[in-house]
Amino acid sequence: MTDIRGGTVLPAKRTPITLVTSDGLRLVGELALPADRDPVGTLICLHPLPTQGGMMDSHLLKKASFRLPALADLAVLRFNTRGTSSDRGTSEGTFGAGEDERSDVAAAISYAADAGLPGRWLLGWSFGTELALRWGLDASQGRDIEGAILLSPPLRRPTDADLDRWAAVAKPLIALVPELDDYLRPDEARRRFARVPTAEVIAVDHAKHLWVGEPYVRIVMTEIVRQVNPAALLPPDMTLPTTWEESLFRTDRRTAAWSAAAPHAEAGSPICCGDPASAFPGDQLTGSSSMTGSSAGLAVTARRTLGRNRAAAEATATAAAPTQTAGASPETKAVPLA
Repeated sequence: MTDIRGGTVLPAKRTPITLVTSDGLRLVGELALPADRDPVGTLICLHPLPTQGGMMDSHLLKKASFRLPALADLAVLRFNTRGTSSDRGTSEGTFGAGEDERSDVAAAISYAADAGLPGRWLLGWSFGTELALRWGLDASQGRDIEGAILLSPPLRRPTDADLDRWAAVAKPLIALVPELDDYLRPDEARRRFARVPTAEVIAVDHAKHLWVGEPYVRIVMTEIVRQVNPAALLPPDMTLPTTWEESLFRTDRRTAAWSAAAPHAEAGSPICCGDPASAFPGDQLTGSSSMTGSSAGLAVTARRTLGRNRAAAEATATAAAPTQTAGASPETKAVPLA
């Protein structure tokens, strides 16, 4: 039995990829797939601001690739936008201030569509949310994507016109907004996203822009999976596992394991998959704690906007939270937006 912590790397098939943009640039990236079965959904990751250290290895995106192919049967596509470097390499070109990156987003969506990857969702973080909102619908009004999940959206570069395009196509926008974000906090996020009937703002108590800490990482991962493959969440709390036992998650034991955990669940519902395999070194980019086990103490408050079909307007999920000092100022190391 292995506790899933900040640097845990679960089994997956991880392959270097190259995206080619319409203006001829080669972008470095990686595709992570479930180890022993086809994916049921896909995350196309758009990273934070590269001029402030954002890249495909920014910790939430890296942890998604390390965990979600195994825990939720998801394909995770990460790449460096033009001029951005990481351990994988440096993408050609120079930073385009969110304008030229339009071609980078299109190249990633096209790659995933051409590869036949199912259920394609954009997953943006900070600057990456702005790329998703501005350019994610370019391909035939978003025909090639299901929707977008936005982590810490600053909503600085996107305009109301960009949001109106999302409203027109009626594709879901799921925004996870930290209570203590430096750029956009929940109340203002609800006001801005109210013009998109299919948008939902999920406020995360005590969280900050960078989502530092394993409790917050688990909230983010669980909410991603809740949108893309909710069948992978485990009862009774409907969260992702916090431990990994290879024998439990082998494909041939999946149904029995799920039935034992949830006798009333539909037989064959996927939990996760994979045999242990060598992968990348442990995550060196996280400031997360090593807390494991059941979650308690940190509320996530979800409020839907009009038109979003959700059973409850407010739902809570809990995860163990680090001590919060009363009156503490917001995170000062948040990714700046130029």
